[in-house]
Amino acid sequence: MRQLLIIMGCLWFGSLQAQDWQDSFEDALALANDQDKPIVLVFSGSDWCGPCIRLKRGILDSEDFSAYAKDHYVLYNADFPRKKKNQLPEHKLNENKSLFAEYNPKGYFPLVVVLDKNQKVLGKTGFNRKASPKDYIALLDGFVQ
Repeated sequence: MRQLLIIMGCLWFGSLQAQDWQDSFEDALALANDQDKPIVLVFSGSDWCGPCIRLKRGILDSEDFSAYAKDHYVLYNADFPRKKKNQLPEHKLNENKSLFAEYNPKGYFPLVVVLDKNQKVLGKTGFNRKASPKDYIALLDGFVQ
């Protein structure tokens, strides 16, 4: 019974963290307008891009970033997985391709684009393996100021 409660608690906590990332860019835009927050748009290759994976694990999934982002950003991941088992539904892939064409024409991975609620680009960055989550937050906040 105790193990079941622990497993359920972990699943519940994991679902809370997952809720910070919007399911569609349209949802992200609506939330950004509703809450007057900037959008952090992340272009990633979640199953093939080493720096993307390190950015997610070291920065985006960190407690510091997650807690801060919840109150300050709207998050959307435009992911481009390559493995067949990780393929996105066609509508989501098409949405990500449109975002890619507009905000990442040079094809950088990872690329993090900070947008205001009107979709104006405030800044772009990649991944610096020496940056801490707090350093990354400061960098993103610098685009918003």
